[in-house]
Order: sequence, then C-alpha cells, then structure tokens
Amino acid sequence: MEYTNLGGPGGPRVSTLCLGTLPFGTRIDEAAAFAVLDRFHEAGGTFIDTANTYAFWEPGATGAESELVIGRWMRSRGVRDELVLATKVGALPDPPGSAWPECAEGLSAPVIRREVEKSLRNLGTDRIDLYYAHIDDRRTPVAETMGAFGELVGAGKIGRAGCSNFAAWRIEESRGAAVAAGVPDYAAVQQRYTYLRPRPGADFGVNPHASEELIDYLGTRPELTFTAYTTQLTGAYTDPGKEVPEQYRHQGSERRLKVLAEVAAELGATANQVVLAWALGGEPPVLPIVGASTTAQLDESLGAVGLRLPAELRKRLDDVD
Repeated sequence: MEYTNLGGPGGPRVSTLCLGTLPFGTRIDEAAAFAVLDRFHEAGGTFIDTANTYAFWEPGATGAESELVIGRWMRSRGVRDELVLATKVGALPDPPGSAWPECAEGLSAPVIRREVEKSLRNLGTDRIDLYYAHIDDRRTPVAETMGAFGELVGAGKIGRAGCSNFAAWRIEESRGAAVAAGVPDYAAVQQRYTYLRPRPGADFGVNPHASEELIDYLGTRPELTFTAYTTQLTGAYTDPGKEVPEQYRHQGSERRLKVLAEVAAELGATANQVVLAWALGGEPPVLPIVGASTTAQLDESLGAVGLRLPAELRKRLDDVD
C-alpha cells in the first residue's frame, strides 16, 4: 500500500486507495463484507468510506446498514485506531420513505448535530475522522453548515469536514464562510470521476461527474484532497456483462476504451488497474474510492498500487480527444 496525507501535509495519513462500502449489509452480507474489510486491512488499507444513507433504497433498509457492519467489524477486530473513517450526512430521506432527493434531510445545524450522534452509535466509535456533507443543500446558508461542522470539530466528534457532489463555486463559498467564522474549512472533496468523459448535458442527478471547472479548481487547492467514486464504472471497464453507463455512451468513449485496452495490454494490467493508476498519478492527484463485493475484486484494485504510467502512455490516454 502507499499513503498520502488527507487535507494537506498536516492531515492524517491515509492509504491512497479508499474502500467504499455502499452495499455492505444490504446487497453484500456481513460475512462477505467482513472478508473484504479483512483483506483491505491486511493489505495496509486504512481509509474506509461509508454514509448514513447506505443503502436506504434497498428493500427493508434504513440507510444505517453499512455503518453498522463496519462498526461490528471494527469491534470484532480491534482495529479502530488503525483506520481513518469517513461517513456522510445530508442525503437521507426525511421522513423515511419520502420522495428523494426532494426530501433529503439537508445540512442544517440541527440535522448535522442529530445525525452525527446516530453515525457515532452505528459505528461504535467516539469520533469520525472525515465527515462529509453528502449532497449540496441550497436551502441552508453555508455559514450555518460550516459552523455546525466547526462545532463538531471543536467537540472532538469529527476530525475534519469534507463535501461531496458540490459545484466548485459552492465549495469556495463554503470555505469562505468557514474562514469568516474562524472554523475549519473543508479538507476533502468527493465527486464522481473516471477515465471516460460524460457526453455534454449528461444528467447524473445529485451525483454529478466532476466538471472541468472543478478539476481546475482542485488543481489550485492542494489542501483539498480529491476523493473519487465510481472510478471503475462499477466494473464496466472489464466485465463484458456490464454496460458502460448511458451518460458515457458516445464516440469519444469508444476511442478512449480502445486506447485504454491497448495501454492495459502493453502494461500487462487490467483496464481497471490502468484507470486507477491514471487517476492516482494525475494532476490533481485523485484518491479513488474502490468498491468490491469479493476479495478477488479487491485484489484487482490493490494491484494498481505502485503501477506507474510512463509519460508516453499517459499522454496517449489523455490526448485521445
């Protein structure tokens, strides 16, 4: 495993791959989830990502399932102090079963204070190392949201705050509000991001693909760690049984997939591994959140650690368009 610092040089040391746990406790049962968590930990993985919403849309689920599985695993293994744990607030339907995302709980101070206590109980811990605003809430002033996160940092309940699925201007507005209030600003930004580019106007709802503007913005803010989800397109790069998502289906993607396959063959790697290496070595560097339902899938992702793309191959991948 390789490591970096979350939120700049003074931040906690984290593995450069983060384990995403969205289906744990729902589509992936506890035994399989424990096996993946064990393998990640054995490989030196320290960074684990969940949310208070995972996965409320599954039959009979409430959104607490992933946090609860991680909490039971940490207790059974005694590894809490070896991990950097991230969870999220703001996207849970309120009340349960209501229309989503129209009735997402939002990022008001009362919601943040209430939900952090629930997540702490679910996870069986006294602190959350990174607490994300899960989706933007245009109804709540950013000063209120940042003040609530600052309150939690001061109380030792969270280490740092981050944001997910925000536009660049909203991140900057939030960080300005934090500075004005004298509270810590965001340390990480989480967004959908992968090697393929969405077609113009592609709709991802409240989970947008990172825009060129956001990538440019993050390139000037080294104190913001860029964590990316769906980097491997949930297996569509390598699994012939999975289609490339509709938002990425255009001629440019066909050209990119062709070059990706050529580069993977030349390196003796899988397309998934090349995509992860491309992200890890990019500008700005990306910290991928990898999902896995089996240890074999996780091992493939772990095989990208240390894989370096020669300058010529990176240029071929980047210059397709």
